Amino acid sequence: MNRIYLCLAHMSGKEQDYIKEAFDTNWVAPLGPNVNAFEADLKRFACTDKEVVALSSGTAAVHLALLSCGVGPGDEVIVQSFTFCASSHPITYLGATPVFVDSEKDSWNIDPDLMEEAIKDRMAKTGKKPKAIVPVALYGMPYRIDRIMEIAERYGIPVVEDAAEGFGSRFAGKVLGTFGEFGVLSFNGNKMITTSGGGALICSTPESKNKILWYATQAREAYPYYQHEAIGYNYRLSNICAGIGRGQMLVAEEHIAHHKHVKDLYKALFEDVPGIELHDNPSSLDDANFWLNTITIDPSIRIVGQENAYKSVVKGAVGGAAGVVHAVDNPRTECEPNDNVEALRVFLDAAGVEARPLWKPMHKQPVYKDAPAYVNGVSEALFKIGMCLPSGPLVSDEDVRYIVGKIKEAIV
Repeated sequence: MNRIYLCLAHMSGKEQDYIKEAFDTNWVAPLGPNVNAFEADLKRFACTDKEVVALSSGTAAVHLALLSCGVGPGDEVIVQSFTFCASSHPITYLGATPVFVDSEKDSWNIDPDLMEEAIKDRMAKTGKKPKAIVPVALYGMPYRIDRIMEIAERYGIPVVEDAAEGFGSRFAGKVLGTFGEFGVLSFNGNKMITTSGGGALICSTPESKNKILWYATQAREAYPYYQHEAIGYNYRLSNICAGIGRGQMLVAEEHIAHHKHVKDLYKALFEDVPGIELHDNPSSLDDANFWLNTITIDPSIRIVGQENAYKSVVKGAVGGAAGVVHAVDNPRTECEPNDNVEALRVFLDAAGVEARPLWKPMHKQPVYKDAPAYVNGVSEALFKIGMCLPSGPLVSDEDVRYIVGKIKEAIV
């Protein structure tokens, strides 16, 4: 059986046509008809009157959104702790400080009540309010954007929605990324749709789109020569990558439907497995895209080989690092998944199945040890017991049954 990966790209067949068109017309740079058409496709998909800018990555989108919100040295930004580092690293690029907020139990996303406590406390301690709020659609699950927006508007703080994992997810029928001042999308190779590498930023007004475009193209002034009066960035998406995106948009709804189908199958197959729980929509949040399906594993469950968990350091690349390894001496850290989670990851890896722990909360990352954090224990507890399972468009029903069968086999 071929190795089963978490989420691999699946081409529609039209991508090659759009790429060939780019080569045939010599439009290969970060501008051209594919870029414009892809942005229009995204706007239609989101059912929004807002503007869309195609960029080189979701991380670039977060960076430019925060920059446009006026974030700079000495500022603070509220950001969900339970997330990938791309939600918080751009804050530090701008010389600002991330203020991490923990999650609520049912959605796993930012806890709005704790978020408001953090805002009040930061204002009391620093004398100024945070410059932005960054909620994250963890694994595609909608955040409680109604509460987040109500709080943000009350304090006059712009919201940058990190919907990188939530492409096509909705809250109350409205696509994520269209509620806040900005909405971040990602088209990395493992996302719901891909441009090989890329992202986009949903902007509230034509004026904000123009500002983002200016920053994304090295902040050039309107002179017949290169005049720069501000620092800009080379963040525009290429016409070739946009061609891939155009082809992907033809199967976007199909991909989302498949991920939901995979979730339903996992849920049915895990019903008779005590101690394994699939993370599903909370009753009030009913339209996740299930970019990655996740499970929690009761600490009492014993797994084959558990006694050997964390006995040796990881030698290969992990998490899409493309072969890049920064060697470590100690296989253990102060905050890590339980031994049975690591043992199950190793067991599945040997069976040809890629599985990963959940994102390690940012407030537990050594690089952010000095950052303010408002925690309730939810994300750390979930990190210790959680695991991501293959969910992409190439994951078949047979694959899902094989994966669940292997998990059952692993339980002692």
